[in-house]
Amino acid sequence: LRQDALARDRMTAHMQAVEEAEARGETGDRGAWKWAIRKRVWDYMEKHDIAANPRPVHHRIPNFVRAELTARQVELLPEFARAKWIKVNPDSPQKEVRAAVLRAGKMLLVPQPRLRTGFFSVLDPAKIGPGQVSFAVTQPGVVAHGEPIDLGAKLKVDMVVIGSVAVNPANGARLGKGEGFAELEYGMLRVMEAIDDDTPVVTCIHDCQLVDDIPSEKMLCHDVPVDIICTPTQTIRVERILPKPKGIYWDKLSPQKLGSIRVLQMLKAKLEAEQGCALPTGPDEVLPPTAVRVGKGAGKAGGKAKGKAGGKAKGKAEGKAEGKAEGTAEGKASGKGDRPAASGARWTRRAPAPDGGAADAA
Repeated sequence: LRQDALARDRMTAHMQAVEEAEARGETGDRGAWKWAIRKRVWDYMEKHDIAANPRPVHHRIPNFVRAELTARQVELLPEFARAKWIKVNPDSPQKEVRAAVLRAGKMLLVPQPRLRTGFFSVLDPAKIGPGQVSFAVTQPGVVAHGEPIDLGAKLKVDMVVIGSVAVNPANGARLGKGEGFAELEYGMLRVMEAIDDDTPVVTCIHDCQLVDDIPSEKMLCHDVPVDIICTPTQTIRVERILPKPKGIYWDKLSPQKLGSIRVLQMLKAKLEAEQGCALPTGPDEVLPPTAVRVGKGAGKAGGKAKGKAGGKAKGKAEGKAEGKAEGTAEGKASGKGDRPAASGARWTRRAPAPDGGAADAA
């Protein structure tokens, strides 16, 4: 409880600092409105015991009860079946996704947490025994079994899995924990030509993380939209509305962020040497606090929390993610994870699946 109170106090202080900096015109559009949505989701998951260790989930890609079911949804995707190389974020809720990649005999690409010690590590399933997989997909396991690569590596990534704090299924707009690492990792993979516009981007979240108040017009050029959303109860295919980033947008990258990531400094220096000129630098940024690294407690709600997380939400996440041809799971999301959306609007969108069939999004 003390750690939870500390996390909330840090969250409030950071939101105030961002709002004050934006009001002074010092930081450009760093999205104070985004922090209100993050706080709402984090608070909701803690209040309704949907959150799972590590807790509190504030300033994290939040872990949640039944997170392993999202991995089962990913395994059913035809894009997963076709993929040979898959990049998965290193956060706790995606641990079973990382394990599923290795068990399926696919090459796993994992970023160094916060890119603080390097760039990416490659895990080869041929070098990892069946009994070692569960350990290999942890942070110490990636260090033990992974092979570090640099920006000069030549590879083709067939699927990108990223974590999220909140996602709007109407347009694929997502919010991470506010540190921008998913965007930087994506941008660097684009610079390496390891991915392109057609590389599917998948996110795995709890149903309560589906929101409807992340508008397309407020997304920035470096924000990464998602194509597929996997929750414990459904798979949602998103209609392509938002453009994907083409690389690193140096004029948006703050000196504070650049100064904290060595691989970015190396990339910028390399590009400046090749181009013979200095690359631009973005506006200053109020960096968010990192998550509290201690504390116990596990969620007990099993994803069945009732009630709404503040805001104006009245509708439930409804609709089927069906179709055997698409390989998605059948079944209705019957409101087991009432979500902290911003409005009570209900919506259903029917989007084409890769094989020409259709998958309902709700």
